[in-house]
Amino acid sequence: MESPDIILEPFVRCHKESMRPIKDALEALSGKWKMPIMVALSSGPKRFKELSAEVGGITDKMLSKELKDLEMNKLVKRTVLDTFPPTVEYRWTAHSYTLGNVMCALEEWGRLHRETVIGR
Repeated sequence: MESPDIILEPFVRCHKESMRPIKDALEALSGKWKMPIMVALSSGPKRFKELSAEVGGITDKMLSKELKDLEMNKLVKRTVLDTFPPTVEYRWTAHSYTLGNVMCALEEWGRLHRETVIGR
């Protein structure tokens, strides 16, 4: 049953043209950890262990892999600081800020979905 205030017709009309960009977006952000990492970095630069603690439940190997994927997709910048021992810091890129509305929409939909599915 469709909600009366949501108009899907333009999306349905162009769905074939939408498929590739949607697949690209899902590929760049897929998995359990990429969005939580991006949320953790939204408050500013973090070192690896800070990210690991803030995201919670992620192994170092998985965090490393996800950071490399996010860096490849130009969503995270890795900087090696000139310290001893060397310190590595991760931060959002300018391209990351284009995700702002997407992240807010996902948060809003996630709250609605949680309420619909489990009632809280």
